[in-house]
Amino acid sequence: MMNERVSRTSTARPDAGALLAWYDRHHRDLPWRVSPPMAKQGVLPDPYHIWLSEVMLQQTTVQAVKAYFDKFVRRWPTVNDLAAAPVEDVMAAWAGLGYYARARNLKKCADAVASDHGGIFPDTEDGLRALPGVGDYTSAAIAAIAFNRPSAVMDANVERVISRLYAIDAPLPGAKPQMKARVAEMTPADRPGDFAQAMMDLGATTCTPKRPSCVLCPFREACVALLADDPERFPVKAPKKAKPVRQGAVFVAVSSKGRMLLRRRPDKGLLGGMTEVPTTDWTARIDGASGSDAAPFAADWQPKGTVIHVFTHFELRLSVYLAVDIAETDDRGWWAPLETLADQALPTVMKKAIEAAIPHVFRVPKG
Repeated sequence: MMNERVSRTSTARPDAGALLAWYDRHHRDLPWRVSPPMAKQGVLPDPYHIWLSEVMLQQTTVQAVKAYFDKFVRRWPTVNDLAAAPVEDVMAAWAGLGYYARARNLKKCADAVASDHGGIFPDTEDGLRALPGVGDYTSAAIAAIAFNRPSAVMDANVERVISRLYAIDAPLPGAKPQMKARVAEMTPADRPGDFAQAMMDLGATTCTPKRPSCVLCPFREACVALLADDPERFPVKAPKKAKPVRQGAVFVAVSSKGRMLLRRRPDKGLLGGMTEVPTTDWTARIDGASGSDAAPFAADWQPKGTVIHVFTHFELRLSVYLAVDIAETDDRGWWAPLETLADQALPTVMKKAIEAAIPHVFRVPKG
């Protein structure tokens, strides 16, 4: 079995310059990025844009993030604008992007930058890491890309590149320190931000999980995994554990005025601060409340099937119930017109449940 002690006598040394030359020709054009041609014209990265994009990109694809990034910077052009926004508006704008703790931390971080740093992001890893919601990866990425600090940046794409380049046999996530040390060795003092983005682009477009385009790779002469003709074996990952299943019930209530009952989840915990229709607790117990008998109030609740939603750590199965012509009261939450549902801070799982109860409801035209 290969490991990092594999002899490198028949391969070249990884050349950061070759990667940067490749990046100059093949970089992805992304709305938050200052491309090499733009940099040559004197355009500098906007730390606010880099921070915002990096938070959005955590466990989310570039394609999914583009529209959200554009929406946020149009609505809140600066970090001070975002700090001044009501948290409810930020959560609503984030709805559908998932991993909602990121949105709560996004607002807290914007508040901290505005109030404690005069609207200017710290320009070091340590300073950035002290901000709410900014961890090791995000601080390194912002420091390198926004401030050209020689920080070792390592996302999933970089992990794949570096694990193949050095044929690192240790499985993830345990191998991350070993991989990061290699990235640190390779990161050049000149253009470290471009180097970080080049490594990400290489993993996203060339050193892909399946059928990598090794013939086009600037590291092909230095790649130990390619030398052994087995790049797809890397990175090695620990076996996945089966996700536990939780269940519950969700209750979609529509009033005689054609409005839906909504309420706000507690700030702490899963989907904290987001909007929901009434739901039971989500339990792993087989005898847990999941039927209409667990409804928040008496009504003619009609079953509308089950929706399944997979979170990071568990699978959720929700029995969906619908009741119509409900009398509106002020103590249950608030009643939102159906045509405004798309503007509410509803997470994806709630949108699934509402659609199961009332198909196509999110297409109801406004006005």
